[in-house]
Amino acid sequence: MTDWAQVRADGFAVPTDRPLSDLIAELSVLLRSPDPLVRDGQAYATLATWIGTGVLSADQLRSLGDEMVARFADEEIQARTFAPLILDSIVSAGVFEPNWVPPFERWYVAEEDLRGFDPKLGWLHAVAHGGDLLAALARMPAVEPVEMLRLGIGRLLTPTEHVFRDLEDDRLGYALSVALTRSDLAEEEATAWLDPAIRAAAAGRAGGYPDGIPAEMSNTLRTLRVVYLMLDHGVHLDDDNPRTEVPHRDVVKARLVEFFQTVTPYYF
Repeated sequence: MTDWAQVRADGFAVPTDRPLSDLIAELSVLLRSPDPLVRDGQAYATLATWIGTGVLSADQLRSLGDEMVARFADEEIQARTFAPLILDSIVSAGVFEPNWVPPFERWYVAEEDLRGFDPKLGWLHAVAHGGDLLAALARMPAVEPVEMLRLGIGRLLTPTEHVFRDLEDDRLGYALSVALTRSDLAEEEATAWLDPAIRAAAAGRAGGYPDGIPAEMSNTLRTLRVVYLMLDHGVHLDDDNPRTEVPHRDVVKARLVEFFQTVTPYYF
């Protein structure tokens, strides 16, 4: 087995004593490890670096992407939640397959284990890691931006007892904001994805929240505040586009305000 700790210490230089395909396969196995030092500090860090620096060929990236998509059905939570991180790296490197999107969508909305950090398993972060992939997909011309907006609000409104922490709301809010920067997003599409949140907030307010505001509504409120802030100041897509304006900014902000007023009428 490769000494991956040494590979990291050597600046992620590619070992020359074994075929690259064997190294990738070994790293892929280690991405399922329950040991965060192995999974996160070695396997993920190495693969993400190699993908970002062009070590893997397009065919190798596609094969690895297919493998990560299959991980969305894995029985181990850490395997499921590190799959979107690698897919984010692959898509950001310019390799994308349309058949990767539906399995991701199904997993992202349905995932029930939303722990951020676990003392034994380390970072899991299903919401944040999925949000990172959502942001990458939202920039792909082959992906409809409204599809990503609907996915994001679906994740937010899925009932849960988990209240976001560790910047989960920021990362999903950023992803939604990225989708809103797409110039091919129609004005109606830019606001209609918020309708389910407004309906849910109105129903909850009418019922008086006898058991308190549900975690999913709190998560939605906090995440959409992030979106509002980014619409106000521009969305940082990359260093070449540090402050991208949202095409339908004013109407989206007005719709967000409608949602905020429904949940917290003292705000505006």
